Order: sequence, then C-alpha cells, then structure tokens
Amino acid sequence: MTDLSHLLPLTPLASLGWLTFFEEQREPHETDLAPMRIAMVHRSRLSALSVEGPVELTLPVHTNTGDFAVGDWVLVHPRTRMLHRRLNRRTVLERRVEGSRALQPAAANVDTLFIVTSCNADFNQARLERYLALANQGGTNPVILLTKADMAADGDAYRRQAAELQRGLDVVTVNPRRPEAARTLAPWCGVGQTLALVGSSGVGKSTLVNTLAGPGQALPQETGAIREHDAKGRHTTTSRSLHAIAGGGWVIDTPGMRTLHVSGAEDGIATLFAEITELAPSCRFRDCTHAHEPGCAVQAAIADGAINPERLTRWRKLLDENQDNTPAPAGPRGRRGGGG
Repeated sequence: MTDLSHLLPLTPLASLGWLTFFEEQREPHETDLAPMRIAMVHRSRLSALSVEGPVELTLPVHTNTGDFAVGDWVLVHPRTRMLHRRLNRRTVLERRVEGSRALQPAAANVDTLFIVTSCNADFNQARLERYLALANQGGTNPVILLTKADMAADGDAYRRQAAELQRGLDVVTVNPRRPEAARTLAPWCGVGQTLALVGSSGVGKSTLVNTLAGPGQALPQETGAIREHDAKGRHTTTSRSLHAIAGGGWVIDTPGMRTLHVSGAEDGIATLFAEITELAPSCRFRDCTHAHEPGCAVQAAIADGAINPERLTRWRKLLDENQDNTPAPAGPRGRRGGGG
C-alpha cells in the first residue's frame, strides 16, 4: 500500500502531487514563484499543469527540454510563465536509449510503477525483472498487472511466476476494459498519487489509462490490436503525457518498450535478487562468483532448493549488462575510472 504520510494537507497544489519534499526546496526569494508540474515534454517546448489549469511555459534561451521529464515539478514566474528552475526529483524512472550510454528520464516523481504484461506469449520473467530493477533503482513502488488472464489456460500459474520475482511484490490481475479495474487499482490511485505504466505494446496499457481516467476525459488514448501468433502489438502511444484519473491521482502513459537496456541500476538489481545478494557475505571468499568456488553459500542454497538456478543465471546476466552499460565515473584529470 502507498504511504501517504508525506502528503501536505489537501490543497489544489497537493492534489497535483505537491509534497513537503518539494516545498522544502523553495528558497526564501522564490516564494512568489508558482509551482507547476510538467505534463508533456516536446522537442522545443514544455507543457505544464498549474492550479489554474494547463500552461505553455516560456523557456529561457538554451533550455534543453531533454533535461525534463513528465511529472517534474518546476518553479515558474506567474506573470510571464517563464521557467525558473526544476526542483529535485523524489523518484525518477530512467532508461538507456538505444545507441547511447546516457540515461534518459522517462518519468519523474512517480509513486507507483504498474508493470503490465499479458498471460500469454508476452509474459517473460527476465523482461519483468528488468522493469523491477528500473523501479527499484528509481525509488518507485512496483506493481505487476496481469491482463488477459481470462484467456489463459492457467492464469494462477502466471500469477505465481510473477510473485516469485521479488519479495513483497504486489501482483494484480485486471481486465483493462472493465470498470472494475479502476476499483481494483484504487489503493494506488488516490488523490495526489502518481503512477506510470510500462510494458510491451499490445498488453492493454492505453486501454487501462482510458479506464482509469473514466468517461469524462477529453482525449482518450488510442488503442490497437495485437497479433495472435506472438502476442505483439502496435505502438499506440507515441509520447509521454500526464493524465488525470477518476480517483484523484495522475497517470503517465509511456511508449511501449520492447527492449529495456539496464544501466546504472546496481542497487535496484540487489533489491530484486535479495535472496542472492543477502547470502553473498556468507560465502567463504569475498569475491565469490557463485559459480564453482568452495564454500559458496549461494550454491549451497541452490542445492537445497532455496534458490532457483535460473534466477542465478538471470542475476549474473543482468549484472554483467548493467556493468557494460554503466559509464565509469571520471577520475583525476577527466580520466575514466579511478586508477592509481
């Protein structure tokens, strides 16, 4: 369940997701500036939400819109609508873009990440683990949503496989097209709460956004069909945007991501594979690879049936990919690494 203790008393600003975390960042000379929340990031402009409604921001010269993400809080001059600065993020979902080693913010200040997958050929534990690592690293609470369970021969099997991916993980079965989905997900969709959706195209993300938003929304999300033979769908969402939902919260829909490259997510991976990382200090050797060393606590747990050997394989693969994709910090005189 989402912790609401950080929320300010309910005000129009708090209903947009404004928290004490952001209020405490305002300097004394910034009290006349208006807090606004980024609702859409365009190539050369930013759209925001204020307590009065939507606003097109005026940007200072040389502003790089790529430094902003949907969900960011910014301070704005109320009369000129000139952007003053972005506030520090409470949480951030970042992904590495194909062909680049840099991380790109996908969404900011998200309380809950709904990881959507279908009970068919789309279901893939290794890919779900990537999304979980992303959520863990960014400080966001992950929840796996299973769709199309009514079309599966054994929907409970998918639920069990998803639940075993991480300790304490919430796994919820929903039909995105039915109004009951909004009631099922209500604990994460209250006033001022922000959620984001990720998953392959065709699993029902845009349909779910429509259902959560309710019939009064102005711009329904376009939805698309999937190919039956491989459960793949067309990309129907092409840009990230912030939508109001009926429960008083906010949802960020994201483009379907078929491939998620893990980068800068060492802590998120450690949380994801806690059953492995917590045993590592008990190994005989400090640099144990958990492959063939004597006195390996992880291998002993595998032999006892406490750890699935496939999990160890996926953990090692994810760690290697993360290391390959994460740039080394710059050392003295700008050199990579800290070599002496």
